[in-house]
Amino acid sequence: MFKIKPSLIALMVLFSVLGWSQQTMENDPELIQNNIDHYIKQAQSALETHNTYDALKSLDDALVLAEKTEDQQSKGLIYSFKGRLELILEQPDKAIISLNKAIEIQRMTKDDVNLARSFKILGEVFLNKKDYTQALDYFISSKNLFQQTLQERKLAQTLLLEGKTYMLLENYNKARTTLEQALVLSRKNDLLSTESETLINQAIVYNKLNDYKHGLEASTEGLKIAKANNFINNKNLAYKVLSDISYATRDFKTSRDYLVLHTELSDSIRGFKNNLAKQQINQPLLSNMSEELETVNKKLAKKEAESSINTLISILSVALITILSLLTLSLYKNNNIRLKTNNMLHKKNGELILAKEKAELASKTKANFLSTVTHELRTPLYAVTGLSNMLLEENPKPEQVQHLKSLKFSGDYLLTFINDILQINKIEANKVDLEPEPFNLNKKINNIVLALKNSAEDNNVNIHFEYDKDLPENFIADQLKISQILINLVGNSIKFTKDGDIWIRVYKIDQVDKIYTLRFEIEDNGIGITQEKQDHMFESFSQGPYKLTENTVVQA
Repeated sequence: MFKIKPSLIALMVLFSVLGWSQQTMENDPELIQNNIDHYIKQAQSALETHNTYDALKSLDDALVLAEKTEDQQSKGLIYSFKGRLELILEQPDKAIISLNKAIEIQRMTKDDVNLARSFKILGEVFLNKKDYTQALDYFISSKNLFQQTLQERKLAQTLLLEGKTYMLLENYNKARTTLEQALVLSRKNDLLSTESETLINQAIVYNKLNDYKHGLEASTEGLKIAKANNFINNKNLAYKVLSDISYATRDFKTSRDYLVLHTELSDSIRGFKNNLAKQQINQPLLSNMSEELETVNKKLAKKEAESSINTLISILSVALITILSLLTLSLYKNNNIRLKTNNMLHKKNGELILAKEKAELASKTKANFLSTVTHELRTPLYAVTGLSNMLLEENPKPEQVQHLKSLKFSGDYLLTFINDILQINKIEANKVDLEPEPFNLNKKINNIVLALKNSAEDNNVNIHFEYDKDLPENFIADQLKISQILINLVGNSIKFTKDGDIWIRVYKIDQVDKIYTLRFEIEDNGIGITQEKQDHMFESFSQGPYKLTENTVVQA
């Protein structure tokens, strides 16, 4: 037999432990989540140092891990972050795609705080594309969610963007109101940069409204905050606004001085941005160049080792490069077409979602209006019906009795109609709740027959009630809903039947333990429903002609 050395056994055990450890690290959800958070923090740090290339790379690494663990919330956050980076890199079409993916995920996971942020960034993208109406819709959606989640700091920034959008749409009164709200929140939460920018934009609005006094005060205060905290962009904008206001008030010397300051600072900012853009361009180029140099060195080494086939390699290289170039060009064109199509689809999808939310809001408003109006109408109607009852009981004059009865009937009819409106409103809002309770079904239907007896006698109609002998009399169900349905059906039969009969039947269809399935039938020999009208019998406000011919059966 072969003997295994102890050193070999130790080595095998070591490799087994390392392999198990590697597998555990790859499958540990907590460790993967920590790595995702680490990559996102790396991206944030890279963005703060204007290193967008490294930021995008970190986000791509985080996205791979999030998709591996199906962490939807992290995926939504990463796509939102990517959209923000693509906006900074002036890639609006890519930003729209990333942000729509983020919004879709955040709606599904009900991540309202990050959904509001994605709406805000998407609004900035459309603002950058000069689609001000679309931008305004997204800013309003973001604002509503920030209000619901009590995110006052983010709400202040969103109100500032909304106000700036109203300015671009030349709705200066609305812009002024919105900017005032942004100013209150930014001061409350010590957002100095937002406060400074809001004041300066208020000054622009005041200038447009010819309110130069308030415009000068707002821009001066905004400039003071910008200088104290070295907010370069705010300071530059304040110089421009102060120059415009001074020019409008014919203070040409002050206007010129501020314009010189604005021009000098603009040149400095432009130079800084150009240098930053070169750095951002050079980052991927340097990375690609190092990879290409490594590839070239390998090719040279290979050429030195295989000098006998240099010519063949050159020919194949040229052919391969040509094919790859054509393939790359084809892929580039196809990718552009797909990108434009996807962008259009995402935009339309966003518009449809907004339209759906607006429709739901309108439906809710209608329901609240109907509920309020009907409740307000019922109070005086109760008074009308109550007073008419009292007057009828106090021995009125014979000539007044008919008028009082007519008044009482009209009040009762209108009250019933309003109650029906409330019931329909509840049905549409899915707020109808069943209230089961013990009751005697046979007795309940007999009471309904007695209640409708006078109406039936007015039309010379006989009501017949047939109750299945195999059925018990006591049930647990919502007796109010059953009464409402039967009263409506029998009342309808009385209305369209003259000198005839109405049959009410109750049968057992099925029984499982103590659960009964019943069949209610209302049959009359009144005018009936024509074949062509039967196709419309469940449409709103639909009724057949009032002719007393033929018969009908209504089943419930």
